[in-house]
Amino acid sequence: MSDRAVALTGSGERANLAAFLGRVVRLDEAAVVRLRRRDDDHLVVWATTGFDALAARVVTGRVRPADLTAAADGLLHALGTGADGADIDPGFAMDSAWRGALPPEQGWVHVDDVPAAVLIDLARQGTQVAADHGGHGPPASLLDQEVLAVDGAGEQVAVTMRTVFALAAMGFVPGGDVEGAVVDPAELVRVRAVRTWLRLDARYGSVFARRGGDIPISVV
Repeated sequence: MSDRAVALTGSGERANLAAFLGRVVRLDEAAVVRLRRRDDDHLVVWATTGFDALAARVVTGRVRPADLTAAADGLLHALGTGADGADIDPGFAMDSAWRGALPPEQGWVHVDDVPAAVLIDLARQGTQVAADHGGHGPPASLLDQEVLAVDGAGEQVAVTMRTVFALAAMGFVPGGDVEGAVVDPAELVRVRAVRTWLRLDARYGSVFARRGGDIPISVV
């Protein structure tokens, strides 16, 4: 028995993980992902996004050991070659390629819920601004811009374009990555925070970013 393996429950979870990894590889072909045990039946898959934000998705299954890193493209390929129910070989350990600590598991405060359509509209506007200015991707001045602030539960949380772009690029909002598609007005993104991290929980995954400085505006 291999000392490194991923076991997923059902073919649906293979598709679930493959969709996440596909997004990760699209953003960075050399990306590394980190898989961590959440409980007896679930694991969390973490990835960097290129926007100074982390993306995460929970899948049903188990991972051995309880915390491992792997090349995203290699794991994606392995998902497509194995049989349902069989252990998946994550490939060589890539621990040295993972940079930075993960957010805490506990202590998150629910600040408020924001319409997903607002965040996707901001992402689309930002993409258009970047395109109008040419170059290779959004400029740092745009990425660092605080475009939304949320108040609640005694917290004030700033949301930058980096986080908004990451949420849209990972396809975590239904219809959010389809040009011209209308996002359901009832679709919400939950904003949570701890002292040093911001978290956006959408239907298909979560985005995490370090919290910055003061907040100039307030949106409830």
